Amino acid sequence: MAKDIEKVVETLRLRNQTLCFAESCTGGLLSSTLTAEPGISDVYVGGVVAYANSIKENVLRVPAHLLRSIGAVSTPVALSMAKGAKALTGATWAVSITGIAGPSGGSDRKPVGTVCFAIIGPGLEWSTQESFKGSRTEVQKASADFATKWLLEKMQ
Repeated sequence: MAKDIEKVVETLRLRNQTLCFAESCTGGLLSSTLTAEPGISDVYVGGVVAYANSIKENVLRVPAHLLRSIGAVSTPVALSMAKGAKALTGATWAVSITGIAGPSGGSDRKPVGTVCFAIIGPGLEWSTQESFKGSRTEVQKASADFATKWLLEKMQ
């Protein structure tokens, strides 16, 4: 993942663009990983760790009806989180992650390891749902790695 982060930062610098995150199940892991990169303040404007639905709704402006009808772990909510983070920070690119890292909280329909992602950037709105296996820490790390990989791909 380190090489992908370096490439993301390099691309943002070359383009004079900025980045923000909205994280739920990763609890700030993506932000922490990115901010370990020297000079990151040139391109990273900040992020929101929106663990509770009330923060998703009140800070990121995720519509309450989405949270009630389909739940926080869904691609529409991930897109809404990314839009909210982008609007809040003014960043060029926004990445969001929402999911169930476990070991509890899953259901038959949304088992532990279900994670939804969104990326919003110039001319792009992308979202997907993935399933990861492993411990809570492994699901969180896999989610941060996945988001970084896909951000780099979508920026190309």
